[in-house]
Amino acid sequence: MLHVVHHPDYISPAAPGSSFPHDKYGLVMMALKESGAAFTVHRPDLMPRSWIELVHDASYVDEVLACRVPPDKVRRIGFPVTERVSRRSQLSPGGTYLAARLAMIHGYAANSAGGSHHALADTGAGYCVFNDLVITARRLLAENVTERVMIVDLDVHQGDGTAALTADTPDIFTLSLHAEKNFPVRKARSTLDVGLPDGTGDADYLAILADELPRALDNFRPSIILYQAGVDPHAGDRLGRLALSDAGLEARDRYVAREAKRRGIPLASALGGGYGADRMAVARRHADTMIHLADEIAQPVE
Repeated sequence: MLHVVHHPDYISPAAPGSSFPHDKYGLVMMALKESGAAFTVHRPDLMPRSWIELVHDASYVDEVLACRVPPDKVRRIGFPVTERVSRRSQLSPGGTYLAARLAMIHGYAANSAGGSHHALADTGAGYCVFNDLVITARRLLAENVTERVMIVDLDVHQGDGTAALTADTPDIFTLSLHAEKNFPVRKARSTLDVGLPDGTGDADYLAILADELPRALDNFRPSIILYQAGVDPHAGDRLGRLALSDAGLEARDRYVAREAKRRGIPLASALGGGYGADRMAVARRHADTMIHLADEIAQPVE
């Protein structure tokens, strides 16, 4: 059974002048239903402000909650922070946190939003408002329900915000496998960065992942993995520069799940990036990631 965290308020109409597909979260749930996969939905709570401020500056949190984000930050985020966007930005970290807690029970759970890995302490960026991955990791550690968190970021873009926000946190390990020449131009320093050349396809990508991920897991020995499972490494993605096929994405996701399961590490995924004119095709890629992760976790350990 696939455990999916979702809230109707993840979905909001696009603000004037915004190209970000805010309806993607609803389309992903439609794609899950269309797939025929068995899943159950869990509804998250808003992430309490105190936990958001463990990661983000209080003045920036004020701006988002009051929907008074200044124009320079709006430009960095890529869309205005309306009341609906503000609410979704508080629900999304609550969703990643709930997925992590569910993963500790079931082995795997997915947030149907989240993966906002560009958000920094004092501003959002790159379609990200609050960094749900770091907020979740810091909250889990503060609550003493886990000892070490690994954030595995396989979005096509480097998780620069995640890297910057965890630079001085030895109990959080960040791994980012991304297109080196893609956004952001100026990269932060993750615990482990692997920048890939444009056009990297299935075979090379999977070989590099198989070389880097097991070693990182065995050296760091995380208590939980938060997986930023962006589907924008796909060859057809509008904002990607890599060349993974549908089969390559599936192999990537199954490999991550298999390595986690072999070590008995709970795995929680966040949606991450995925962009294209055919929004339902992108939604199906996201849904397939969740389905493949859950299916692999359900398989017997080799």
